[in-house]
Amino acid sequence: MAELTHFDEAGNARMVDVSDKDATERIATAKGSVYMAPETLALIASRGVKKGDVLTVAQLAGIMGAKRTPDLIPLCHPLALSSVKVELALDARRNAVDIVATCKLIGRTGVEMEALTAVSVAALTVYDMVKAADRTLRIGDIRLTYKSGGKSGTFEAL
Repeated sequence: MAELTHFDEAGNARMVDVSDKDATERIATAKGSVYMAPETLALIASRGVKKGDVLTVAQLAGIMGAKRTPDLIPLCHPLALSSVKVELALDARRNAVDIVATCKLIGRTGVEMEALTAVSVAALTVYDMVKAADRTLRIGDIRLTYKSGGKSGTFEAL
């Protein structure tokens, strides 16, 4: 089993020292979905939500979330992200807004938390913008789907 790196020998929380690691290109992609009633999805598609264009606002919120990750997750390093891409798509078959976020940088630590935070914040924004119209909203399936860079190499979810 892998060793937990955010605890010292005495069990105290700590930020991992990455100063001896090589700077490499690091990429992470995360995905998630917001499930809703078909009428709510149609409202988003028609841009009929009074608060504004749900997909555009959620996209910007996701990008902002990635940039603010170390302010939200206590032991995350502040990172100089070189790219954050957040895409939202409507899936009428599943009555869902699907969210994909990819973060990149050249650095000493990965960007998995930034990608996961981008998806989470985008999903919360979709929820907030349409909650008045739909009490059945459900956020789910948030997960890391890809990462590369660093000594642990590449991970790709099945």
